[in-house]
Amino acid sequence: MRMTLLLGLIAVFFACVMAAWAQPESKEPAVRDDAAAERLGWKLGTQAWTFRDRTAIEAIETAARLGLKYIELFPGQDLGKDFPGAKVGPDLSMELRKALRKELAAHGVTPMAFGVVNFRNDEKDSRRYFEFCRDMGIPTITCEPEMAAWDVVERLAEEFGINAACHDHPKPSTYWNPDTVLEAIKGRSKRLGACADTGHWTRSGLVAVECLKKLEGKIISLHFKDIAPAEMKGIDRPWGTGEGDAKAMLKELHRQGFKGLISVEYETGRGAELEANVAKCIAWFDEVARELAPAE
Repeated sequence: MRMTLLLGLIAVFFACVMAAWAQPESKEPAVRDDAAAERLGWKLGTQAWTFRDRTAIEAIETAARLGLKYIELFPGQDLGKDFPGAKVGPDLSMELRKALRKELAAHGVTPMAFGVVNFRNDEKDSRRYFEFCRDMGIPTITCEPEMAAWDVVERLAEEFGINAACHDHPKPSTYWNPDTVLEAIKGRSKRLGACADTGHWTRSGLVAVECLKKLEGKIISLHFKDIAPAEMKGIDRPWGTGEGDAKAMLKELHRQGFKGLISVEYETGRGAELEANVAKCIAWFDEVARELAPAE
């Protein structure tokens, strides 16, 4: 009798566990207290590249579910399962651009940037990207132009009223060192600046906080990362747990009076584990923002 009861209880337990595993992922948006970040002028979003294991529309849905209001789209991501073959970028038809805007609006997610775009010294081709961002209401293009292309980029940025933020990939890419970025935009339009990728600086052997200091007044947006030590292959870590001194970076941005887009970007991971790590980044960020901008 007791054995039968025990076996029955075990069966019920495992049935409950299996039922829980089978439940679909919650579609309810996370409840975030982002008031402090907004007081600081910090717009926390995500680079859609973080969620490259899914379509752009799915990435937008994920951002909203995590409580993010902003996103940076990236060129070449599949638009959505209902739009086979369509890729995010200037090749989207006006109809598909409208469909993308509709999805963004439906989820309360604002596109704040698009990139990374490798501009060539070709005004006709470069113009297509600015036209796409104009149609999408995107204020910033994240880019790594050919050195000879800066005149074209500057001219189009002024014409369209769209910023061009120079991004840094790791060494030996062209713009791995902030000194190179500063030299490229020196004396040019105020619409040209930097997209500071903090993790890539660390991967290049630079100190991220010092790089931020160098770029003071020129930072338009950030791809914010906190990566593991080199001996752990420099993989992305939840903010505050890597070797980039993420809190010091946010304190430096606060000191500078930076206001703009800060994008969560992960180069590694996928699926539920990735989402959980991004959620940790968001919670940590909001906590630090509250420390830096306590309620009045």
